[in-house]
Amino acid sequence: MINDKAILVGVDGSNASYKAAWWAANYAKHAGLTLQIVCAYSLPSYAAVSFDATYTAMGDDNAAHSDAQEILSKAKAIADEQGVQAATLIVTGDPASVFVELSRNYNLIVIGNRGKGGLAERLLGTTSSSLPAYAYCPIVVVPYTDDDGNLMHLNNTITKVAVGSDESKWGLKALDIAASFAHAWGAELDVISAAPQGKGADDEVYASFMDDLETRVKPLEEQYPDLKIEKRIVPGSAVDALTKASYDHDVVVVGSRGRGGFTGLLLGSTSQGLLQHSVGPVYVVPRKYVEAAESRLDTVPSSPAEVKPKPLEDISGVKEVPVEPAEPEVVQQIEKTIDPEH
Repeated sequence: MINDKAILVGVDGSNASYKAAWWAANYAKHAGLTLQIVCAYSLPSYAAVSFDATYTAMGDDNAAHSDAQEILSKAKAIADEQGVQAATLIVTGDPASVFVELSRNYNLIVIGNRGKGGLAERLLGTTSSSLPAYAYCPIVVVPYTDDDGNLMHLNNTITKVAVGSDESKWGLKALDIAASFAHAWGAELDVISAAPQGKGADDEVYASFMDDLETRVKPLEEQYPDLKIEKRIVPGSAVDALTKASYDHDVVVVGSRGRGGFTGLLLGSTSQGLLQHSVGPVYVVPRKYVEAAESRLDTVPSSPAEVKPKPLEDISGVKEVPVEPAEPEVVQQIEKTIDPEH
């Protein structure tokens, strides 16, 4: 089945979300896909869910709607500048549940991280309700800064991809997706597997882990004979290994669950999660996407194209709202702010 679904990116007026919009547009252009941009807000109270960049009168739906349109116009202009066709949506209500339903309709969802709260906080906030755990398609989380507040530069092309690999079905799916992703970009693939560290972790143990890794990777080497694949066994924390990899790879791919050091890798805690510390985009293979029983599919989908779409009119709180893109000088200022190196 040909997957012609669009890419969805969430924006909330923060620079972090505009950076995600830039990454999503760049990827959509490379993949030959269209883009849909969504802005979410809730009423009647903005106390916990206000836009990052604007704060209007409490309970004023017209003002909030107007703010959302302005945010969408800026994000649409970012997409237009890269020559990507983009439609715009507004979501009212709880964005976490709406985005899960929306995820049936998309090839990929992209959101920013390290904003000032807003959308990212609501979609990534807890393991029990997080989008990376329950979406029906993969998620990319794009960082805005590192832990010290330094702005992160995003490359126009992807040349190196890292993937966390273990023997679980989540790890296997992440490996498969990472290989396809790297192949599509003509990038190198670095496959990383974590092994125990400390007492009892000798050369024989690491050799056994490498044998298992070789077995997992072999089918991909046959499927993509021109793909350069490096295989590594790292001692200790998978979180540390993949966070370190984010410094010299353009994308890190990981399953939302797994064994062998990957359990809780993404959302286990604020102090340890990969999403909190990565300095590059993290491509997450969600739990629901992999687990056929939880996704109510007969089989595990081989791609998002196999997930049955849900009409927008059947998703409460979603409305397509056409907007005109912002003026070029507005986009230039945003791009200068989010990534001075561009």
